[in-house]
Amino acid sequence: MSSNDSDCSTYISFKKTGFFSAMMCDYIEKSNKITPFYRNYPDLEGFKNQIETKQESFTQKQRETLVTALQEQYKGFRLSNETSLKIASLSESNTFTVTTGHQLNLFTGPLYFLYKIIATINLSEKLALEFPEKNFVPIYWMATEDHDFDEINFFKFKGKKIQWNSDQTGAVGRFSTGGLQEVFTVFKQLLGTSKRAKELFSLFEEGYIKHEDLAGATRYIANELFAKYGLVIVDGDDAALKEEFVPFVEKELLEQISYSSVTETNSKLSEVYNIQVNPREINLFYLKDNIRERLVFENDIYKVNNTDIEFSKEEILKELNAHPKRFSPNVIMRPLYQEVILPNLAYIGGGGEMAYWMQLKGYFENVKVPFPILLLRNSVQVINEKQYKKLDKLSISIEELFLKQNELLKKKVLEKSEVKFDFSEQKKFLENQFESLKKIAEQTDASFIGAVNAQEKKQLKGLLNLEKRFLRAEKRKEVSLVERIKTIQNELLPNLSLEERQRNFSEFYLEYGEDFVSVLKEKLNPLQLEFFVLVK
Repeated sequence: MSSNDSDCSTYISFKKTGFFSAMMCDYIEKSNKITPFYRNYPDLEGFKNQIETKQESFTQKQRETLVTALQEQYKGFRLSNETSLKIASLSESNTFTVTTGHQLNLFTGPLYFLYKIIATINLSEKLALEFPEKNFVPIYWMATEDHDFDEINFFKFKGKKIQWNSDQTGAVGRFSTGGLQEVFTVFKQLLGTSKRAKELFSLFEEGYIKHEDLAGATRYIANELFAKYGLVIVDGDDAALKEEFVPFVEKELLEQISYSSVTETNSKLSEVYNIQVNPREINLFYLKDNIRERLVFENDIYKVNNTDIEFSKEEILKELNAHPKRFSPNVIMRPLYQEVILPNLAYIGGGGEMAYWMQLKGYFENVKVPFPILLLRNSVQVINEKQYKKLDKLSISIEELFLKQNELLKKKVLEKSEVKFDFSEQKKFLENQFESLKKIAEQTDASFIGAVNAQEKKQLKGLLNLEKRFLRAEKRKEVSLVERIKTIQNELLPNLSLEERQRNFSEFYLEYGEDFVSVLKEKLNPLQLEFFVLVK
């Protein structure tokens, strides 16, 4: 695989794919509807402003704590020269981070894991060119404190679901990797015996069989894939880092400030968009041993949900100061935790992540922490040369590929049809005729309007049925064309969804090896804010 294989790779707007929310499309287009919910836009002017704001708010003590914690977290792992230099640079006042986060999905999970991290690396490099007097560090924040095991315990390889079953509870980063030998055996059989297959199952084995917990295994794999680009991996389940967050946890326990702030924002945001997450009165979990349960406040007592553990106000503050690692932020507070412990400028994520970050600006302002720039990650559709030729032969453009399948079939069948009948013109003709009838009805007898409306509805429905019958007849005549279109679209968009949400990187590594990552890194521009189609 070479970056010069084809000149057919292209960007198209996110909107034209049909897979991105109205909120994200509005954000990219800088719509006035969304501007109240973010601070700086992801362009060079926005980054210039963000650097100034973050530099003023992040202390040298915070930097030293972060560097020490990272050095401790990397003990026992191969540390590339690039990553080592990046970690060391974090102690300098002119160093900033750009961050993405992701769950600890088995063997990285869906393909977009790569796109998130590559976007983060590329953004840090782009900023270094634009602001040469500053240093920029790409961060992958591991979601080690999550507990949604069912969301992460599998990946798909060539349509097959490879799954790890475990009855462990608590924070997933602490899960023992015991039992993954069986998964490894299944995966190894599917991979085959090629050189790249051996590289893949070596990566899986070194990661999951030779590391005791899921956090260590995930760090190993991400480090193997991206250490040469200077990626720095952060585990927030860390006592020293949690200590930095104690004042904000205390404020949450005593004032429930996140609930009031986010509820206020949600009331405004919900007027225009769907709300992604709803805050709880206390947005913290209590984390100990195999327990990760919500903290609730009832009758002046702090209780750990589904347990017998409870605290008075004095006791919980004492517990917080003695054991800050036991207090785990939920989806509402985790972004704040990240921004408190990192000299961070931007968060890179998918549409769903961006949507809940948009709910948090007011909360950040209330606790006086700079709100980061939000950047929609790169999204990619990979099309090989053979597939591209099939699309060309079927006269399907890149943009048409993303049409709903029924729309695509209708369009292509009608293009091929010898009978050129435009039902839209007939519908328009009918509508115009009935508009005239309604005007006559208004002048004669108002009760007649109901009959006219009913007749219009009946006529349009009849025309719609004729259109469907005509299309079915044409599809029967073009059954071969219909099947070929379905086959190529289903192949490129598995389950008629974006492939990045369905496939695992191993499928592409098996075919292209390390070149797959290097070509993506070369091609993807994180500030392009468009969907990338890689033709290779």
